[in-house]
Amino acid sequence: MASSFFVSPFERAAVLSLDGLGDFASGMWGLGEGNRLRTWGSVAFPHSVGLAYTAVTQHLGFWKYGDEYKVMGLAAYGEPTHLNAFRKLLRTTNGVGYRLDLRHFRHQRDGAPMTWTEGEPRLGALFSDHFVRSFGTPRDTGAAVEPRHERLASSLQARLEELVCHQADALYRLVEERTGTPAPALAYAGGVAFNCVANGKLLDTTPFEDLYIQPAAGDAGLAIGAAYYVWHQILGQPRSFVMDHAWWGPEFGDTEVRMALGEKRAELEREGCSSRRIDDRALLCQWTAEQIAAGRIVGWFQGRMEWGPRALGNRSIVVDPRRPDMKDILNRHIKHREPFRPFSPSILEEHTGEYFEKTNRSPFMLLACPVRPGRRAEIPAPTHVDGTGRLQTVSRHTSPLYWRLIDEFRKLTGVPVVLNTSLNENEPIVRSPTDALRCFLRTNMDTLVIGHYVIERAKREA
Repeated sequence: MASSFFVSPFERAAVLSLDGLGDFASGMWGLGEGNRLRTWGSVAFPHSVGLAYTAVTQHLGFWKYGDEYKVMGLAAYGEPTHLNAFRKLLRTTNGVGYRLDLRHFRHQRDGAPMTWTEGEPRLGALFSDHFVRSFGTPRDTGAAVEPRHERLASSLQARLEELVCHQADALYRLVEERTGTPAPALAYAGGVAFNCVANGKLLDTTPFEDLYIQPAAGDAGLAIGAAYYVWHQILGQPRSFVMDHAWWGPEFGDTEVRMALGEKRAELEREGCSSRRIDDRALLCQWTAEQIAAGRIVGWFQGRMEWGPRALGNRSIVVDPRRPDMKDILNRHIKHREPFRPFSPSILEEHTGEYFEKTNRSPFMLLACPVRPGRRAEIPAPTHVDGTGRLQTVSRHTSPLYWRLIDEFRKLTGVPVVLNTSLNENEPIVRSPTDALRCFLRTNMDTLVIGHYVIERAKREA
Protein backbone atom coordinates (compact mmCIF):
# COMPACT_ATOMS: atom_id res chain seq x y z
CA MET A 1 0.00 0.00 0.00
CA ALA A 2 2.83 2.38 0.88
CA SER A 3 4.55 1.66 -2.45
CA SER A 4 1.62 3.15 -4.31
CA PHE A 5 0.23 5.92 -2.13
CA PHE A 6 3.46 7.55 -0.97
CA VAL A 7 4.76 8.01 -4.55
CA SER A 8 1.37 8.92 -6.03
CA PRO A 9 0.33 12.47 -6.93
CA PHE A 10 -2.54 12.27 -4.41
CA GLU A 11 -2.65 14.16 -1.12
CA ARG A 12 -5.58 11.98 -0.06
CA ALA A 13 -6.65 8.63 -1.54
CA ALA A 14 -8.27 5.31 -0.83
CA VAL A 15 -5.59 2.61 -0.95
CA LEU A 16 -5.98 -1.03 -2.02
CA SER A 17 -3.49 -3.88 -2.36
CA LEU A 18 -4.27 -7.29 -3.89
CA ASP A 19 -1.82 -10.11 -4.56
CA GLY A 20 -1.18 -13.81 -4.03
CA LEU A 21 0.19 -13.86 -0.51
CA GLY A 22 2.39 -11.78 1.75
CA ASP A 23 2.79 -12.11 5.53
CA PHE A 24 -0.43 -14.15 5.65
CA ALA A 25 -2.46 -11.39 3.98
CA SER A 26 -3.54 -11.44 0.34
CA GLY A 27 -5.38 -8.13 0.31
CA MET A 28 -5.39 -4.95 2.38
CA TRP A 29 -7.12 -1.58 2.24
CA GLY A 30 -7.27 1.75 3.97
CA LEU A 31 -6.78 5.49 3.54
CA GLY A 32 -3.75 7.60 2.78
CA GLU A 33 -3.63 11.25 3.86
CA GLY A 34 -0.54 13.40 3.54
CA ASN A 35 2.37 11.43 4.99
CA ARG A 36 0.17 8.96 6.89
CA LEU A 37 -1.32 5.64 5.90
CA ARG A 38 -4.14 3.99 7.82
CA THR A 39 -4.98 0.29 7.39
CA TRP A 40 -8.64 -0.59 7.84
CA GLY A 41 -8.89 -4.24 6.87
CA SER A 42 -7.36 -7.23 5.13
CA VAL A 43 -8.05 -10.67 3.69
CA ALA A 44 -6.03 -13.45 5.32
CA PHE A 45 -4.64 -16.72 3.98
CA PRO A 46 -5.96 -19.08 2.65
CA HIS A 47 -8.39 -16.74 0.88
CA SER A 48 -6.49 -15.15 -2.00
CA VAL A 49 -7.69 -13.85 -5.35
CA GLY A 50 -4.10 -13.93 -6.60
CA LEU A 51 -3.60 -17.60 -5.77
CA ALA A 52 -7.02 -18.41 -7.27
CA TYR A 53 -6.01 -16.74 -10.55
CA THR A 54 -2.70 -18.62 -10.49
CA ALA A 55 -4.46 -21.93 -9.87
CA VAL A 56 -6.63 -21.48 -12.97
CA THR A 57 -3.58 -20.31 -14.92
CA GLN A 58 -1.89 -23.62 -14.06
CA HIS A 59 -5.00 -25.59 -15.00
CA LEU A 60 -4.88 -23.88 -18.40
CA GLY A 61 -1.35 -25.22 -18.93
CA PHE A 62 0.67 -22.09 -18.11
CA TRP A 63 3.01 -23.15 -15.32
CA LYS A 64 5.80 -20.57 -15.42
CA TYR A 65 5.91 -18.13 -12.54
CA GLY A 66 4.13 -14.98 -13.71
CA ASP A 67 2.15 -16.57 -16.57
CA GLU A 68 -1.12 -15.04 -15.40
CA TYR A 69 -0.89 -12.30 -18.02
CA LYS A 70 -1.24 -14.98 -20.71
CA VAL A 71 -4.66 -15.88 -19.33
CA MET A 72 -5.66 -12.21 -19.36
CA GLY A 73 -4.85 -12.09 -23.08
CA LEU A 74 -6.51 -15.42 -23.83
CA ALA A 75 -9.73 -14.38 -22.04
CA ALA A 76 -10.71 -12.00 -24.87
CA TYR A 77 -11.14 -14.96 -27.24
CA GLY A 78 -13.84 -16.71 -25.20
CA GLU A 79 -17.21 -16.17 -23.58
CA PRO A 80 -17.57 -16.29 -19.77
CA THR A 81 -19.78 -19.38 -19.76
CA HIS A 82 -18.54 -20.41 -16.29
CA LEU A 83 -19.10 -17.01 -14.70
CA ASN A 84 -21.82 -18.15 -12.30
CA ALA A 85 -19.62 -21.01 -11.15
CA PHE A 86 -16.74 -18.61 -10.56
CA ARG A 87 -19.04 -16.33 -8.57
CA LYS A 88 -19.55 -19.22 -6.17
CA LEU A 89 -15.86 -20.11 -6.22
CA LEU A 90 -14.80 -16.52 -5.49
CA ARG A 91 -17.42 -14.82 -3.32
CA THR A 92 -17.54 -11.16 -2.39
CA THR A 93 -18.66 -10.11 1.08
CA ASN A 94 -20.82 -7.18 2.18
CA GLY A 95 -17.68 -5.16 2.79
CA VAL A 96 -14.40 -4.88 0.92
CA GLY A 97 -13.34 -8.51 1.44
CA TYR A 98 -13.93 -11.82 -0.35
CA ARG A 99 -13.71 -15.55 0.30
CA LEU A 100 -12.79 -18.61 -1.75
CA ASP A 101 -14.61 -21.91 -1.99
CA LEU A 102 -11.57 -23.81 -0.75
CA ARG A 103 -12.70 -27.15 -2.10
CA HIS A 104 -11.28 -26.06 -5.47
CA PHE A 105 -7.75 -25.43 -4.17
CA ARG A 106 -4.81 -27.14 -2.48
CA HIS A 107 -2.80 -24.27 -1.03
CA GLN A 108 -4.74 -24.23 2.25
CA ARG A 109 -3.68 -27.87 2.75
CA ASP A 110 -0.25 -28.00 1.11
CA GLY A 111 0.77 -24.35 1.31
CA ALA A 112 1.96 -22.71 -1.89
CA PRO A 113 5.09 -24.83 -2.46
CA MET A 114 7.85 -23.08 -4.40
CA THR A 115 11.16 -24.48 -5.60
CA TRP A 116 14.20 -22.76 -7.19
CA THR A 117 16.10 -25.80 -8.46
CA GLU A 118 16.49 -24.51 -12.03
CA GLY A 119 17.19 -20.89 -11.13
CA GLU A 120 13.63 -19.61 -11.40
CA PRO A 121 10.68 -19.93 -9.03
CA ARG A 122 8.29 -22.80 -9.69
CA LEU A 123 5.00 -23.18 -7.87
CA GLY A 124 3.45 -26.55 -7.18
CA ALA A 125 -0.12 -27.26 -8.24
CA LEU A 126 -2.68 -25.03 -6.53
CA PHE A 127 -5.90 -26.45 -8.02
CA SER A 128 -7.56 -29.51 -6.47
CA ASP A 129 -9.20 -32.65 -7.82
CA HIS A 130 -12.53 -30.98 -7.06
CA PHE A 131 -11.59 -28.15 -9.46
CA VAL A 132 -10.81 -30.75 -12.15
CA ARG A 133 -14.16 -32.44 -11.61
CA SER A 134 -15.88 -29.05 -11.89
CA PHE A 135 -14.01 -27.60 -14.89
CA GLY A 136 -12.48 -30.50 -16.77
CA THR A 137 -9.09 -32.03 -17.48
CA PRO A 138 -6.11 -29.65 -17.22
CA ARG A 139 -4.48 -28.62 -20.48
CA ASP A 140 -1.02 -30.04 -21.04
CA THR A 141 1.65 -27.41 -21.58
CA GLY A 142 2.25 -27.11 -25.31
CA ALA A 143 -1.08 -28.67 -26.27
CA ALA A 144 -3.45 -26.78 -28.53
CA VAL A 145 -5.61 -24.12 -26.91
CA GLU A 146 -9.22 -25.17 -27.38
CA PRO A 147 -12.45 -23.17 -27.12
CA ARG A 148 -13.09 -24.66 -23.66
CA HIS A 149 -9.81 -23.13 -22.47
CA GLU A 150 -10.83 -19.76 -23.89
CA ARG A 151 -14.16 -19.98 -22.08
CA LEU A 152 -12.49 -20.84 -18.78
CA ALA A 153 -10.02 -17.96 -19.12
CA SER A 154 -12.84 -15.58 -20.02
CA SER A 155 -14.88 -16.66 -16.99
CA LEU A 156 -11.95 -16.23 -14.61
CA GLN A 157 -11.10 -12.80 -16.00
CA ALA A 158 -14.72 -11.63 -15.88
CA ARG A 159 -15.01 -12.69 -12.26
CA LEU A 160 -11.75 -10.97 -11.35
CA GLU A 161 -13.02 -7.75 -12.91
CA GLU A 162 -16.27 -8.01 -10.94
CA LEU A 163 -14.38 -8.65 -7.71
CA VAL A 164 -11.86 -5.83 -8.10
CA CYS A 165 -14.58 -3.34 -9.00
CA HIS A 166 -16.74 -4.56 -6.09
CA GLN A 167 -13.84 -4.05 -3.68
CA ALA A 168 -13.04 -0.60 -5.03
CA ASP A 169 -16.68 0.46 -4.87
CA ALA A 170 -17.02 -0.83 -1.30
CA LEU A 171 -13.79 0.93 -0.31
CA TYR A 172 -15.02 4.22 -1.78
CA ARG A 173 -18.18 3.98 0.35
CA LEU A 174 -16.17 2.93 3.42
CA VAL A 175 -13.96 6.03 3.20
CA GLU A 176 -17.01 8.28 2.97
CA GLU A 177 -18.71 6.45 5.84
CA ARG A 178 -15.70 6.61 8.19
CA THR A 179 -14.48 10.13 7.42
CA GLY A 180 -17.58 11.91 6.15
CA THR A 181 -15.67 12.94 3.03
CA PRO A 182 -15.20 10.78 -0.08
CA ALA A 183 -11.76 10.23 -1.58
CA PRO A 184 -12.09 10.53 -5.38
CA ALA A 185 -8.67 8.90 -6.04
CA LEU A 186 -7.52 5.30 -5.64
CA ALA A 187 -3.90 4.22 -5.11
CA TYR A 188 -3.66 0.54 -6.04
CA ALA A 189 -0.84 -2.01 -5.71
CA GLY A 190 -0.02 -5.71 -5.59
CA GLY A 191 0.45 -8.32 -8.30
CA VAL A 192 -3.25 -8.26 -9.19
CA ALA A 193 -2.82 -4.57 -10.07
CA PHE A 194 -0.92 -5.71 -13.19
CA ASN A 195 -4.22 -6.93 -14.64
CA CYS A 196 -4.66 -3.99 -16.98
CA VAL A 197 -8.02 -5.21 -18.29
CA ALA A 198 -9.55 -5.11 -14.81
CA ASN A 199 -7.84 -1.76 -14.18
CA GLY A 200 -9.47 -0.37 -17.30
CA LYS A 201 -12.90 -1.07 -15.79
CA LEU A 202 -12.25 0.62 -12.44
CA LEU A 203 -12.92 4.21 -13.47
CA ASP A 204 -15.93 3.16 -15.56
CA THR A 205 -17.75 1.17 -12.91
CA THR A 206 -16.83 2.80 -9.59
CA PRO A 207 -17.14 6.38 -8.27
CA PHE A 208 -13.36 6.88 -8.36
CA GLU A 209 -12.22 9.65 -10.68
CA ASP A 210 -8.48 8.98 -10.68
CA LEU A 211 -6.23 5.95 -10.33
CA TYR A 212 -2.52 5.53 -9.64
CA ILE A 213 -0.52 2.31 -9.92
CA GLN A 214 3.28 2.49 -9.75
CA PRO A 215 5.23 0.63 -12.46
CA ALA A 216 6.51 -2.22 -10.24
CA ALA A 217 3.22 -2.89 -8.47
CA GLY A 218 4.15 -6.49 -7.55
CA ASP A 219 6.78 -7.81 -5.19
CA ALA A 220 9.56 -5.56 -6.52
CA GLY A 221 7.55 -2.55 -5.35
CA LEU A 222 8.00 -3.63 -1.75
CA ALA A 223 11.42 -1.97 -1.93
CA ILE A 224 10.00 1.52 -2.31
CA GLY A 225 7.05 0.67 -0.08
CA ALA A 226 9.40 -0.19 2.79
CA ALA A 227 11.60 2.86 2.19
CA TYR A 228 8.78 5.38 1.98
CA TYR A 229 6.88 3.81 4.88
CA VAL A 230 9.91 4.40 7.10
CA TRP A 231 10.50 7.90 5.69
CA HIS A 232 6.93 9.13 6.06
CA GLN A 233 5.01 6.89 8.46
CA ILE A 234 7.78 6.31 11.02
CA LEU A 235 10.07 9.32 10.65
CA GLY A 236 7.25 11.75 9.84
CA GLN A 237 9.01 13.35 6.90
CA PRO A 238 6.85 15.40 4.48
CA ARG A 239 6.13 14.06 1.00
CA SER A 240 8.00 15.65 -1.89
CA PHE A 241 8.26 13.01 -4.64
CA VAL A 242 5.89 11.69 -7.32
CA MET A 243 6.90 8.69 -9.41
CA ASP A 244 5.74 9.86 -12.84
CA HIS A 245 8.22 7.79 -14.87
CA ALA A 246 9.91 4.42 -14.63
CA TRP A 247 13.49 5.28 -15.62
CA TRP A 248 15.27 4.09 -12.45
CA GLY A 249 17.46 1.34 -13.90
CA PRO A 250 21.04 1.32 -15.22
CA GLU A 251 22.24 3.46 -18.13
CA PHE A 252 25.14 2.74 -20.49
CA GLY A 253 27.27 5.27 -22.33
CA ASP A 254 29.19 5.27 -25.59
CA THR A 255 32.16 3.42 -24.09
CA GLU A 256 30.04 0.44 -23.06
CA VAL A 257 28.24 0.39 -26.42
CA ARG A 258 31.51 0.47 -28.39
CA MET A 259 32.93 -2.34 -26.25
CA ALA A 260 29.84 -4.48 -26.79
CA LEU A 261 29.97 -3.85 -30.55
CA GLY A 262 33.62 -4.81 -30.58
CA GLU A 263 32.94 -8.05 -28.73
CA LYS A 264 30.19 -8.97 -31.21
CA ARG A 265 31.87 -7.68 -34.39
CA ALA A 266 32.64 -11.11 -35.86
CA GLU A 267 29.10 -12.38 -35.25
CA LEU A 268 27.59 -9.21 -36.71
CA GLU A 269 29.73 -9.54 -39.83
CA ARG A 270 28.71 -13.18 -40.26
CA GLU A 271 25.07 -12.04 -40.14
CA GLY A 272 25.73 -9.42 -42.83
CA CYS A 273 25.12 -6.55 -40.43
CA SER A 274 26.49 -3.03 -40.74
CA SER A 275 26.77 -0.40 -38.03
CA ARG A 276 27.21 3.33 -37.94
CA ARG A 277 26.75 6.27 -35.61
CA ILE A 278 24.18 9.09 -35.86
CA ASP A 279 25.14 11.85 -33.44
CA ASP A 280 22.19 14.17 -33.94
CA ARG A 281 19.22 12.99 -31.84
CA ALA A 282 16.69 14.54 -34.19
CA LEU A 283 18.20 12.74 -37.18
CA LEU A 284 18.40 9.50 -35.19
CA CYS A 285 14.68 9.63 -34.40
CA GLN A 286 13.81 10.60 -37.97
CA TRP A 287 15.91 7.77 -39.44
CA THR A 288 14.44 5.22 -36.99
CA ALA A 289 10.88 6.36 -37.72
CA GLU A 290 11.57 5.81 -41.43
CA GLN A 291 12.69 2.25 -40.67
CA ILE A 292 9.50 1.59 -38.67
CA ALA A 293 7.29 3.07 -41.38
CA ALA A 294 9.05 0.85 -43.95
CA GLY A 295 7.90 -2.21 -42.03
CA ARG A 296 11.17 -3.06 -40.32
CA ILE A 297 11.39 -4.51 -36.82
CA VAL A 298 13.43 -2.13 -34.70
CA GLY A 299 15.07 -2.73 -31.33
CA TRP A 300 15.24 0.56 -29.41
CA PHE A 301 17.74 0.73 -26.52
CA GLN A 302 18.06 4.16 -24.92
CA GLY A 303 18.82 5.79 -21.58
CA ARG A 304 18.06 4.27 -18.22
CA MET A 305 16.27 0.95 -18.05
CA GLU A 306 12.63 0.79 -16.99
CA TRP A 307 11.86 -0.34 -13.45
CA GLY A 308 9.12 -2.94 -13.44
CA PRO A 309 8.00 -5.63 -15.89
CA ARG A 310 6.88 -3.37 -18.76
CA ALA A 311 9.14 -2.06 -21.52
CA LEU A 312 8.08 1.56 -21.87
CA GLY A 313 10.28 2.88 -24.65
CA ASN A 314 13.86 2.51 -23.39
CA ARG A 315 14.24 -1.28 -23.84
CA SER A 316 11.61 -1.87 -26.52
CA ILE A 317 10.96 -3.43 -29.90
CA VAL A 318 9.05 -0.85 -31.92
CA VAL A 319 7.12 -1.56 -35.14
CA ASP A 320 4.46 -0.13 -37.43
CA PRO A 321 0.97 -0.49 -35.85
CA ARG A 322 -0.76 -0.14 -39.24
CA ARG A 323 0.29 -3.59 -40.47
CA PRO A 324 -2.31 -6.27 -39.65
CA ASP A 325 0.30 -9.03 -39.96
CA MET A 326 2.75 -7.49 -37.51
CA LYS A 327 1.28 -9.19 -34.43
CA ASP A 328 1.76 -12.62 -35.97
CA ILE A 329 5.23 -11.75 -37.25
CA LEU A 330 6.36 -10.68 -33.79
CA ASN A 331 4.79 -13.61 -31.95
CA ARG A 332 6.08 -16.21 -34.40
CA HIS A 333 9.47 -14.95 -35.54
CA ILE A 334 10.73 -12.62 -32.81
CA LYS A 335 9.12 -13.45 -29.47
CA HIS A 336 8.44 -17.16 -30.18
CA ARG A 337 5.33 -17.20 -28.05
CA GLU A 338 1.63 -18.03 -28.16
CA PRO A 339 -0.22 -16.50 -31.14
CA PHE A 340 -3.09 -15.12 -29.02
CA ARG A 341 -0.91 -12.76 -27.00
CA PRO A 342 -1.41 -9.06 -27.77
CA PHE A 343 0.99 -6.13 -27.97
CA SER A 344 0.72 -2.58 -26.71
CA PRO A 345 0.14 0.74 -28.45
CA SER A 346 2.37 3.63 -27.40
CA ILE A 347 0.65 6.92 -28.22
CA LEU A 348 1.64 10.55 -27.90
CA GLU A 349 -0.17 11.63 -24.74
CA GLU A 350 -1.83 14.63 -26.38
CA HIS A 351 -3.47 12.42 -29.04
CA THR A 352 -4.92 9.80 -26.67
CA GLY A 353 -8.55 10.86 -27.02
CA GLU A 354 -8.38 10.71 -30.81
CA TYR A 355 -7.67 6.96 -30.79
CA PHE A 356 -9.02 5.69 -27.47
CA GLU A 357 -12.32 6.03 -25.66
CA LYS A 358 -10.51 7.20 -22.52
CA THR A 359 -8.19 10.13 -22.04
CA ASN A 360 -6.62 8.96 -18.77
CA ARG A 361 -2.84 9.04 -18.58
CA SER A 362 -1.37 5.53 -18.62
CA PRO A 363 2.42 5.99 -18.60
CA PHE A 364 3.13 2.54 -17.16
CA MET A 365 1.01 0.46 -19.57
CA LEU A 366 -1.40 -0.59 -16.82
CA LEU A 367 -4.78 0.28 -18.37
CA ALA A 368 -6.54 -1.55 -21.18
CA CYS A 369 -8.78 0.89 -23.05
CA PRO A 370 -11.18 0.47 -25.97
CA VAL A 371 -9.79 1.71 -29.27
CA ARG A 372 -12.29 3.99 -30.99
CA PRO A 373 -14.16 1.86 -33.58
CA GLY A 374 -13.24 4.25 -36.37
CA ARG A 375 -9.53 3.89 -35.55
CA ARG A 376 -9.25 0.11 -35.17
CA ALA A 377 -8.54 -0.49 -38.85
CA GLU A 378 -5.86 2.20 -38.67
CA ILE A 379 -3.86 0.51 -35.89
CA PRO A 380 -4.79 -3.19 -36.18
CA ALA A 381 -1.51 -4.66 -34.92
CA PRO A 382 -1.80 -3.54 -31.26
CA THR A 383 -5.61 -3.70 -31.17
CA HIS A 384 -6.67 -6.85 -29.35
CA VAL A 385 -9.45 -9.13 -30.58
CA ASP A 386 -11.90 -7.44 -28.16
CA GLY A 387 -11.15 -3.98 -29.59
CA THR A 388 -8.95 -2.82 -26.69
CA GLY A 389 -5.32 -1.85 -26.39
CA ARG A 390 -2.99 -2.09 -23.38
CA LEU A 391 -2.38 1.60 -23.48
CA GLN A 392 0.87 3.47 -22.89
CA THR A 393 0.60 7.24 -23.06
CA VAL A 394 3.95 8.88 -23.81
CA SER A 395 4.69 12.29 -22.32
CA ARG A 396 7.04 14.79 -23.94
CA HIS A 397 8.06 15.83 -20.41
CA THR A 398 8.97 12.44 -18.92
CA SER A 399 9.94 10.49 -22.10
CA PRO A 400 11.32 13.13 -24.48
CA LEU A 401 13.31 10.83 -26.78
CA TYR A 402 10.64 8.16 -27.16
CA TRP A 403 8.04 10.91 -27.64
CA ARG A 404 10.19 12.37 -30.41
CA LEU A 405 10.52 9.01 -32.16
CA ILE A 406 6.73 8.55 -32.17
CA ASP A 407 6.24 12.12 -33.32
CA GLU A 408 8.60 11.55 -36.25
CA PHE A 409 6.54 8.47 -37.14
CA ARG A 410 3.41 10.66 -36.93
CA LYS A 411 4.94 13.18 -39.35
CA LEU A 412 5.65 10.39 -41.83
CA THR A 413 2.37 8.49 -41.55
CA GLY A 414 -0.20 10.70 -39.82
CA VAL A 415 -0.48 8.10 -37.02
CA PRO A 416 0.78 9.14 -33.54
CA VAL A 417 1.03 5.50 -32.41
CA VAL A 418 3.65 2.75 -32.56
CA LEU A 419 3.44 -0.86 -31.45
CA ASN A 420 5.70 -1.42 -28.44
CA THR A 421 6.87 -4.71 -26.96
CA SER A 422 9.78 -5.61 -24.72
CA LEU A 423 13.27 -6.02 -26.14
CA ASN A 424 13.76 -9.70 -25.32
CA GLU A 425 12.95 -13.22 -26.46
CA ASN A 426 11.84 -15.71 -23.78
CA GLU A 427 14.07 -14.03 -21.21
CA PRO A 428 13.97 -10.98 -18.92
CA ILE A 429 14.01 -7.61 -20.67
CA VAL A 430 17.55 -6.87 -21.86
CA ARG A 431 19.61 -4.73 -19.49
CA SER A 432 22.93 -4.01 -21.18
CA PRO A 433 24.17 -3.35 -24.73
CA THR A 434 25.63 -6.88 -24.77
CA ASP A 435 22.22 -8.31 -23.84
CA ALA A 436 20.61 -6.28 -26.63
CA LEU A 437 23.10 -7.45 -29.25
CA ARG A 438 22.65 -11.10 -28.22
CA CYS A 439 18.89 -10.73 -28.56
CA PHE A 440 19.27 -9.01 -31.94
CA LEU A 441 21.59 -11.71 -33.29
CA ARG A 442 19.39 -14.67 -32.34
CA THR A 443 16.11 -13.18 -33.58
CA ASN A 444 14.91 -11.78 -36.88
CA MET A 445 15.01 -8.12 -35.92
CA ASP A 446 16.04 -5.89 -38.82
CA THR A 447 17.53 -2.97 -36.92
CA LEU A 448 18.93 -2.25 -33.47
CA VAL A 449 19.39 1.30 -32.23
CA ILE A 450 21.63 1.53 -29.12
CA GLY A 451 22.25 5.08 -28.02
CA HIS A 452 23.72 6.83 -31.08
CA TYR A 453 24.62 3.58 -32.86
CA VAL A 454 22.45 1.81 -35.44
CA ILE A 455 23.00 -1.80 -36.47
CA GLU A 456 21.25 -3.03 -39.61
CA ARG A 457 20.80 -6.39 -41.24
CA ALA A 458 20.84 -6.47 -45.00
CA LYS A 459 17.63 -4.92 -46.31
CA ARG A 460 14.77 -7.23 -47.18
CA GLU A 461 11.28 -6.79 -48.54
CA ALA A 462 8.93 -5.00 -46.12
